[in-house]
Amino acid sequence: MSIKNLGIIGGGQLGSLLAVAAQKLNINTIIYCDDVDAPAQNFCNKFIHGKYDDKIKMQEFINEIDLITYEFENIPYETLNEMNKVKPVLPKPSVNRLIQHRIAEKDFVNKLNIRTTRYASIESKSDMEQLGDFLPGILKTTTMGYDGKGQYPIKKIEDINNLNIDFSKGYILEKLVKLKKEISVIITRFENNSYEIYEPIENTHEDQILKHSIIPAQINKKIFDESKDWSIRIAEELKYIGTLCVEFFIDRNENLYVNEIAPRVHNSGHLTINAFNISQFENHVRAVCSLEKIPLKKISNAKMVNLIGNQIKPYRENFKLNENEFFFDYQKKEIKDKRKMGHITTLI
Repeated sequence: MSIKNLGIIGGGQLGSLLAVAAQKLNINTIIYCDDVDAPAQNFCNKFIHGKYDDKIKMQEFINEIDLITYEFENIPYETLNEMNKVKPVLPKPSVNRLIQHRIAEKDFVNKLNIRTTRYASIESKSDMEQLGDFLPGILKTTTMGYDGKGQYPIKKIEDINNLNIDFSKGYILEKLVKLKKEISVIITRFENNSYEIYEPIENTHEDQILKHSIIPAQINKKIFDESKDWSIRIAEELKYIGTLCVEFFIDRNENLYVNEIAPRVHNSGHLTINAFNISQFENHVRAVCSLEKIPLKKISNAKMVNLIGNQIKPYRENFKLNENEFFFDYQKKEIKDKRKMGHITTLI
């Protein structure tokens, strides 16, 4: 079936950049979001505001579109599943349900004989007290949370007493690795054994928010090949359609670990817009809409810097860019601390 109207759930910067990519391919985008000020309304053909359990608004959205995708994973599984009965949802809702639960996600990865950090399910304070050998570690909610939200670094067991934690929510404790660096791999899967995969991207975080991404990553060939191989295996096992990001840790002994899977386009892949012939966003639209798969070609090495909070201001005031620099303003109305407001990509 020919897709003319693509529905996107979520109206942040990822939804905005998906809408821009779809427009290039002559596909209309209708965005559904629970944020009345969502910036993606500046980039799409139609914007519908409503809660994710508003059946009337959701039906209005479904009536407008041929197919549904999404820009973030914390959408209720029930919402996606109900929609999928009427219009196709890609990636499949079952993928989202798995990735939404950190323990289920890590169990899935381990069953593929792919390494993750050590982890344990935490349902009470007493569970923590029995897991001293997992410290130092990081305590995370098993569901929801991103950019450091719902995450608590714990060096010693006494740290628990200083945190106001509601253990009824369910947590996972992950043992920290002696981190050397972090990388991510972006892959777009079209169908069985048909994919385009970008080279590993090296990432630097500040306050648990991505700050810098760069290609090429300064890694050895073993890590380069292993990270791509693991990403392919994950995408194939999920029977994934669309763009997927796998985030990795590398420890000081050059061991690779899967940290998280993001079932969507990803912040670290923003540099693909300028550094490759086909961006992660265009590839996602091509995959979910069953369009032609075009072989990837790298145009240039590149680095990307996220503009957080007030860092956007000089660029909005006609800051002069060099010819190898590209400024992206997400057009978010309100500037907030720790909020991603835009990014700069530099070809190097």
